[in-house]
Amino acid sequence: MATNAAYFEEEKLDRSYDLRLLKWLYPLTKPYRIPLLCSIILVILITMLDLALPYITKVAIDRYIVPKMETTILPTDTVGDSKARYLKVDITESQTADIVRRYAPLFTREGSYALIRFDDLTHLDKKDILALRKGDLAGVSVITLLFLALIGANFIFNFGQVMIMEYTGQMIMHDLRIRLFDHIQGLTVAFFTRHPVGRLVTRVTNDTQNMHEFVTSFIAVIFKDIFLLAGITIVLITINWRLTVITFTILPLVVYAVIHLSVKARDVYRILRVKIADINTSFSETIGGIKVIQLFRQERENYRRFERLNHEYYQAGMRQIHVYAVFMPIIELLGASATALVIFYGGGRVLTEGMSLGALVAFIAYMRMFFRPLRDIAEKYNIMQNALASAERIYQIINNREYEHRTDGKAYEKPGLPERIEDIIMEDVSFSYVAGETVLSKVSLHIRPGETVALVGPTGSGKTTLINLLTRFYEPQAGRILINGHDIRTIDIDRLRSKIALVTQDPFLFSGTIRDNIVNGSKHISDEELDRIIIASHCRSLIDKLPKGVDTELAEGGSSVSSGERQLISIARAFARDPDLILLDEATSYIDSETEQKVQVALSNLMKDRTSIIVAHRLSTARMAHRIFVLNRHRIIEAGTHRELMAQKGFYFRLHQLQQ
Repeated sequence: MATNAAYFEEEKLDRSYDLRLLKWLYPLTKPYRIPLLCSIILVILITMLDLALPYITKVAIDRYIVPKMETTILPTDTVGDSKARYLKVDITESQTADIVRRYAPLFTREGSYALIRFDDLTHLDKKDILALRKGDLAGVSVITLLFLALIGANFIFNFGQVMIMEYTGQMIMHDLRIRLFDHIQGLTVAFFTRHPVGRLVTRVTNDTQNMHEFVTSFIAVIFKDIFLLAGITIVLITINWRLTVITFTILPLVVYAVIHLSVKARDVYRILRVKIADINTSFSETIGGIKVIQLFRQERENYRRFERLNHEYYQAGMRQIHVYAVFMPIIELLGASATALVIFYGGGRVLTEGMSLGALVAFIAYMRMFFRPLRDIAEKYNIMQNALASAERIYQIINNREYEHRTDGKAYEKPGLPERIEDIIMEDVSFSYVAGETVLSKVSLHIRPGETVALVGPTGSGKTTLINLLTRFYEPQAGRILINGHDIRTIDIDRLRSKIALVTQDPFLFSGTIRDNIVNGSKHISDEELDRIIIASHCRSLIDKLPKGVDTELAEGGSSVSSGERQLISIARAFARDPDLILLDEATSYIDSETEQKVQVALSNLMKDRTSIIVAHRLSTARMAHRIFVLNRHRIIEAGTHRELMAQKGFYFRLHQLQQ
């Protein structure tokens, strides 16, 4: 059967996917709107605190550290009409009045105040300067306490915001992982024949984790950065709009750099997601086929294949680092250029008294803060692109409609399935796994209630495919299958499969206890019923020799027991379902003759009073059937009992002679 393992891995996705991804992600956040709203409120508060800190610095400088001096012309000025900056002090206070008397030549009295030139303060003793400016020191102390209080509040708000976003992100990813797992379980078997296990595991694990980082890191940062950029812009315009316009002239370069590098980064991350999925697939296949690899001495070749995949992933990672290494320095360079413009233009304004020193310091702080969100976006850019690349892959699985063969809730309004499966009729059924490669062609047969039929024929004649169609792992492309007179497509798939038991040639057992594998989630089976099932399925000798009996833990896939013992456990599992229809697909192919006798007895017990279909290569197994259908070249070419077919001396007779 041909496969197409790279079906969704190699699909090219255009930029229009971005909007679809955002629309698809939005419903996942709806159950957590309140935590997200709280997080946004905290982000707004944090942004306001961040904006307040530089402005408090401006107030401290302009009002207390280098306060705005009286600028005027006094009669005592000796230089024409040049202006001078003066410190104005209240001489009604005794300490201040004493200082003014001791340095009388340096002060000019104006009523209850005295003025001293700013340049003349250097002639005063340091203690006297501190006494004159004790009000400024008190103001600086208050500003310092306020500054520390705001920093403390900022810490508390940041802690709360991070905790809320982490909780929200974990819950969203919890829901996404459950939804993805549930969706994958509902996809058709055909889907899994085209998609390697490693790639699907990558979707549920790595890609979902990338989405978690996107929710917790990028979304929180982007809200904060948008608010911060808007707030900084408003504050900068308030401080000095001319300087704001001058420094913002470099923003077009920033926008161009972001857009240009975003396209390259997105392509790189798409490649990274494909390569990590390929690595997981290769590793999964290596573990699953380790016996074959070691037996045929393919370790070196397998190593080279994995080394090539790993090197391709390394090259894609280096391309990612290259994009990031270019993007970050560009942002840093543009930020430094903006600061240089502020110092050049703003410094000149301070020298010409067009701007206060505190305003310049605050402006520089705000400009550095303005580029901090851009740097944050650059740092989170990896997360965003990585997450979007992962979201594309997850979206492709979620958007896959191969499960649509399932009937919906309205199926129960259609002709349903009676209590038991009785007549099974196939009318001109045709099927192919790949277009142009016929597997079944106009196959018709009728199986009566309680009848055991066998399907025999050479490999590739379509025997197992008939089983797959009855279980609705696949849908016929022509013709129809009737159960109790109703088209199988009108019967609810869960209701149908609850009445069918399938025993394959290599049964799969889950890691867990033997009890769990037999009961398989059925809560209504008592210990007495389980004991009867074990006896009927010929598992008693197996159970008795194990130290913990039915509570013995099995390794993954049941590898801790033999293939014959796995077969007996799978028969017990079929018994536990109490099915109407038994499907046996080469159930005795992989076991020795002694174990086969036990399995044959167990199968006879299982098939008693039930409709059964046996796919058999060993014609000795087919002899127990009421009728035998012989398939060759995609059709049923003979039908009858063993004796009738032997008497015809046709294709079945020749198969029998070859086996004898």
